[in-house]
Amino acid sequence: MTRWLTLLVSVGLVAHVPGVGPRAATVMAQTPKTGVIEGRVRLAGPAPANPIIRMGADPMCSRQYAGKRAVQEFVIRSADGGLVNAFVDLEGKLPPGTPGAEPVTLDQRGCLYTPRVLGMQVGQTLQIKNSDSLLHNVHSLSTKGNAFNVSQPQAGMIYKVSLKNPDVIMRIKCDVHSWMIAYLGVEPHPYFATSGDHGAFRSAGVPA
Repeated sequence: MTRWLTLLVSVGLVAHVPGVGPRAATVMAQTPKTGVIEGRVRLAGPAPANPIIRMGADPMCSRQYAGKRAVQEFVIRSADGGLVNAFVDLEGKLPPGTPGAEPVTLDQRGCLYTPRVLGMQVGQTLQIKNSDSLLHNVHSLSTKGNAFNVSQPQAGMIYKVSLKNPDVIMRIKCDVHSWMIAYLGVEPHPYFATSGDHGAFRSAGVPA
């Protein structure tokens, strides 16, 4: 049975966190009528252990981890409790804004998805790369009209798709390697972020 953890945080307050470098999914221009929402996602209790990935079913994957153990990063918690890979979503009636021109990239490297959690806006392009010299299959489990299922048998292959509908949170898997899982938040607006180091997040250009 596959274990997974998805944390969706709805933010309605402004929190200032000095000295922390958050990772934001979208950068919006600031104007006098906009603001910034930033803060931290913290796991107060002990973090559950991340299970070891058994890659023996594909020797080409297991050879990439000779002498090491790959683990499922269900929970990445910093020493001070910060939770990485939390998708932070601003709710309410919000202007859609213009989708970013740059594609959002999901990479397949070391028989894992990188990053594990990411976000994008409706109309933006998702770019899926295969950095491994072996077969991967990318399969979105969408019920919102964003379904795709493509094979990438060679390193360097790139698949691009524009997602048309909001879908929070869409699961992506590899049909060849069952342990490969990623989560994608597809939003109608640009006011979202994914927590980075120490659980920090930042969303700029937010309307009053």
